[in-house]
Amino acid sequence: MNAVINQQSLEQYMQQLGEQAKSASSILANAEPGRKNDALLAIADALITQRDAVKQANDKDLAQGKNDGLDEAMLDRLELTDERIEGMVEGLRQVSALADPIGQITDMDYRPSGIQVGKMRVPLGVIGIIYESRPNVTIDAAALCLKSGNATILRGGKEALHSNQAITECIQSGLKSVGLPEHAVQVINTTDRAAVGILLSMSDSVDVIIPRGGKGLIERVSREAKIPVIKHLDGICHVYIDDQAELTKAFDIALNSKTHRYGVCNAMETLLIAKNVAEKILPELVTAYREKGVELKGCENTRKIDADMKAATAEDWDTEYLAPVLSIRLVDDMQQAIEHINLHGSHHTDSIVTENYTRARQFLATVDSSSVMINASTRFADGFEYGLGAEIGISTDKIHARGPVGLEGLTSQKYIVFGDGHIRQ
Repeated sequence: MNAVINQQSLEQYMQQLGEQAKSASSILANAEPGRKNDALLAIADALITQRDAVKQANDKDLAQGKNDGLDEAMLDRLELTDERIEGMVEGLRQVSALADPIGQITDMDYRPSGIQVGKMRVPLGVIGIIYESRPNVTIDAAALCLKSGNATILRGGKEALHSNQAITECIQSGLKSVGLPEHAVQVINTTDRAAVGILLSMSDSVDVIIPRGGKGLIERVSREAKIPVIKHLDGICHVYIDDQAELTKAFDIALNSKTHRYGVCNAMETLLIAKNVAEKILPELVTAYREKGVELKGCENTRKIDADMKAATAEDWDTEYLAPVLSIRLVDDMQQAIEHINLHGSHHTDSIVTENYTRARQFLATVDSSSVMINASTRFADGFEYGLGAEIGISTDKIHARGPVGLEGLTSQKYIVFGDGHIRQ
């Protein structure tokens, strides 16, 4: 379906996708772990054999994106290099090797009445995923939803249309090869924006919506959805260099957190440095950032050390740049750093560099973010790095799922009761 003639036919098309996904979810919920794993491995094999076709499709999207004026951060998210395709393949294999969460029974306990009560892990059902640029999300979504027994309806961005179509062929090939329904993973085959609005209202067939993309997309989904949403709006991540940090370690972490990749939600956007060590480490960091083309913005005290730095505004502390731009602030101590993070951060990922164990534990307990780190780059806030195999997104919400959302985040639990003719007295 490359085009939709009118609103009525679009609604009928979306309803059909929902009905097919609902039907497939019932099959997936009861599928044997071995069959799901075989599908994941078959998809991985298809990605390898069809690598050239996937890259050619991606080249079309990149060329069109440049013509359409996409910025460098968006183009970076869109590109499928050999390394990223290998990462997709490895993610599929890792997910296939993970323990299947479905059907796991925990917390069994005998009650005074004699019944035994526990919990069983079950799929959510049908998951709608809306995302921009990153075509690897198509694979991540398919892998995690299949393994966790969920059907999924995917709506990729128009900028990745050719890439997603090529990847979808690999997914369908893997599903067919093991006898699982093709409708377990469906890609909305229209770029009509109205399809998103319809998907957000399909509460009869869709159980959860997960948006991945820019702030505008996520705000729209949060505002319009009539279905529960798992999301994060911004990735305003911080690194705080304590006055008891080992400075070589701090230098490496601060540089990697910002410059490893710019257009990702776990890149550092604000660097906080204790005043007592600023003159020892800041000049070296400034040189390294400028060598990599990073634009620096600093507070008044920061600019006393480096007068060539632009002045940071109040808006900068609340900005996710997703670009080679970094804000720097000198703080009196860790408490002021924590206050800054909790006020200006987005509850995504924040890291402290220190050799003081007591301070590190206090930072962990006090910073209100979905990932809090000690002596590590914020770039590790990722499902693959956390051992989840892949992630469907990073949630900064506090209900249901928080942090990188892997297999367990795509499941729920129901109470189960074992009795032997027990009746309530």
